[in-house]
Amino acid sequence: MSGDITKKGAGSAVGQRSSAGDIASFLDRAKSVGPAAAIGRGRLIFALDATMSRQPMWDLATKLQADMFSEAQNAGGNGLDVQLVFYRGLAECRASRWVRDSETLTTLMRRITVEGGQTQIRRVLLHARDETRGERVQAMVFVGDAVEEDVDALASLAGELGLLKLPCFMFQEGYDPGVEAAFKMVARLSGGAWSRFDAGAAHQLKSLLGAVAAYASGGRKALESLSYRGGDGARLLLSQVR
Repeated sequence: MSGDITKKGAGSAVGQRSSAGDIASFLDRAKSVGPAAAIGRGRLIFALDATMSRQPMWDLATKLQADMFSEAQNAGGNGLDVQLVFYRGLAECRASRWVRDSETLTTLMRRITVEGGQTQIRRVLLHARDETRGERVQAMVFVGDAVEEDVDALASLAGELGLLKLPCFMFQEGYDPGVEAAFKMVARLSGGAWSRFDAGAAHQLKSLLGAVAAYASGGRKALESLSYRGGDGARLLLSQVR
């Protein structure tokens, strides 16, 4: 169902130090780049940590992802295509084909089991960068609870995604302050947003996923419309996205 994410281009802008001046300079550059117009259907990368501790969240995300498609339809765009990306084990990071409906995505997700391993967020960001260089991707969602990588390398890649107008929506389970700082940084530099959610509050994650899908399908206007209709996730994201 999926293909291994290669390391092509992995040396580009990775491993460089990210000073406060570098970040300020990047943000100035990002403001000078006009927004890329969405063409056809919205495209959303749905990325998840599938290491051993993540089985309950994987099961929850499998149930909730249908809301992404319904909110995209409500957004009034041309529909939504979703690509599942996940990592697990010592070096496995895979991306599915692009799918157009929740039934197909559910089938794909139910075939996957979690395995022990460390985070591979860098490889997810590299894949998102390469994917949107080939064909425009409107947004990326990442759901996880840990960061075990060089944060400066993640910052460099997040900056590249910001220049490509691919915002990352980083949703954190738990209260680890180091993870929070890293997720917020990736969200800010890419032009996206961060939010924490509780494992026992499914409605929180459902609202957040639906809001990102609306954004991917219909842009900021769709997010604003969802917020007016009482979408808590949409209101939270609107307060952060550029």
